[in-house]
Amino acid sequence: MEGGGGKAAGYAHHHDTARLLKAFSRTVEPRNFGIGLVAGFLLVTCAYFSTAKFDAIHIAPLVSPLETRIGSPVSAAAAGSKTQLDLGVLGQDAALSGEGSKAEVLDTDGDDHNLVHDASLADTKKDDTFARDGDAAAVEAAKDDDAAGALLPPLSANGAQEEQGVLEDQELLVQDAIAAANSPNKSSSNGGSQSVVQSDPATIPAPVQQSPPTVPVPEPADSPRPATAPRREWKPLCDLTSNRRIDWCELDGDVRVHGAKATVTLVGAPQAEEWRIRPYPRKVDPNAMRHVTNITVRSTTTLPGAGEDAECAIRHSVPALLFSDRGYTGNYFHAYTDVILPLFLTAKQYGGEVQFLVSDLQMWWVGKFLPVFKSLSNYDLVDLAADNRTRCFRHVQVGLTCHADFSIDPLRAPNGYSMVDFTKHMRGVYGLPRGLAVPATGAKPRLLLIARASTRRFVNADDIVRAAQKVGFEVVVSEGTHEVAPFAELANTCDAMLGVHGAGLTNMVFLPTGGVVIQVVPLGGLEFVAGYFRTPSRDMGLKYLEYRIAPAESTLTEQYPADHPIFTDPDGVKSKGWESLKQVYLDKQDVRLDLKRFRPLLKKAIAHIRANKLQ
Repeated sequence: MEGGGGKAAGYAHHHDTARLLKAFSRTVEPRNFGIGLVAGFLLVTCAYFSTAKFDAIHIAPLVSPLETRIGSPVSAAAAGSKTQLDLGVLGQDAALSGEGSKAEVLDTDGDDHNLVHDASLADTKKDDTFARDGDAAAVEAAKDDDAAGALLPPLSANGAQEEQGVLEDQELLVQDAIAAANSPNKSSSNGGSQSVVQSDPATIPAPVQQSPPTVPVPEPADSPRPATAPRREWKPLCDLTSNRRIDWCELDGDVRVHGAKATVTLVGAPQAEEWRIRPYPRKVDPNAMRHVTNITVRSTTTLPGAGEDAECAIRHSVPALLFSDRGYTGNYFHAYTDVILPLFLTAKQYGGEVQFLVSDLQMWWVGKFLPVFKSLSNYDLVDLAADNRTRCFRHVQVGLTCHADFSIDPLRAPNGYSMVDFTKHMRGVYGLPRGLAVPATGAKPRLLLIARASTRRFVNADDIVRAAQKVGFEVVVSEGTHEVAPFAELANTCDAMLGVHGAGLTNMVFLPTGGVVIQVVPLGGLEFVAGYFRTPSRDMGLKYLEYRIAPAESTLTEQYPADHPIFTDPDGVKSKGWESLKQVYLDKQDVRLDLKRFRPLLKKAIAHIRANKLQ
């Protein structure tokens, strides 16, 4: 029954369908049906093209996985938290970011997952810096990295210039760029630029192993740890590029110094290095450096074997500074600019708790400046050449920190030290009472006339004294002595100093703040050498006045005809070299001041001092 009923129903349904199709065929003519099909096809086609993306085939090659990650803060953070910045890769990308376009950088190794963070750094305009002022995370990271002592090289020359801000000239900028490209591990803290580091604080190198703040457990507690476990980038021991005046090294850890062997060794270091350093700030001058001993600075990955360096004869609890006192230190100016001032700049921050190690020690010279050494160190000097023992330190700096000649840049100096701080310190060393150039009530301002005994003498010194007295000065005439203290005491009693360009003007460091320095510049286009005192005097808080003599005021007119090249072509004389210039314009020339022409400068000097008195 069920089977028969089902069959009948199916037959009836089939019969009804046949009748429906027959009726439809009578109402829809073939012509109308064809038009409908065409119209339907057109509607479907329009709908398809309205949703199509014709540029998809062009976009695909330009959108790399790196760009999509760069645009996503989550991806960038993830990359920063998973990988340590690779200096080798960084150096390669840095070169690209400085020379090629953004597209070229992203096109290089675009599929390498390890380059995610590096590519994000390169994704900037060519002249952008990577640690921007507005990027608080980057600034904080740079600070932490400096504290850790793991400095990274600049990513590009432009970035290094904007961050550092205090490079001495364009030549050093080029050197830094070359160093960043060729030796990505090398960097400097000696007035060097701020490190450019990852913006994620959790991955900043630190001096000791620390857990990142966003990761509860950075590593399993039972994971094997090598001897060099602290996460920090290895910083080369020595810096040969950032300072035009001196090469220097900094060693932290188990440092062993053997004076007689002229070696400084860091043992148990992550990697082995060896450098040869002459610790004196005239590295480009062969004459100055020829008597400066080479110090071998090295690191070893193991402890030393049996021998004289195997054990520490003396263990020091304070850091050490190693420097040479040779070079040009026999010249009074160079004694200050090459040793005394850099020593203050480097050692003052230790408050006396620092050991001085002196190579090439000259007893007569050390004795001359012994009060200065005692003011900066609580310990006796060590004569390295005569020391046949191994001394051990936790920190050693080979070569002193120095800026320009006879100058301190407070922006780069420890604790912001300045030339005013240096002069204040020097007055304290010699117990000088006057800190300000304010004469006592009723007293005349005092002028110190530096009377050179040989070259660049004042031929009419007596007339100069009378002219200065006439405008209101009490005048003191002195050539100076070998002993520093007596002349320092004399200079400090004066309010102004007058002299022809020469080392004697270095004694301006003992003038009270607010005093006046008058430098007389001899004939011969010597304005550039006058700069050795021009800027430093201003930095010391002194009023600087410069007097450039006319040909008639030079005794060279008594030795050469008026049409001689030394008058008509001084640049030609200078082009023959320093010795030619020195022989003619510095060694053979004396000065006879035209007092009518010079008197206004004396009046200007005394007016400045009297204004101090009225303040």
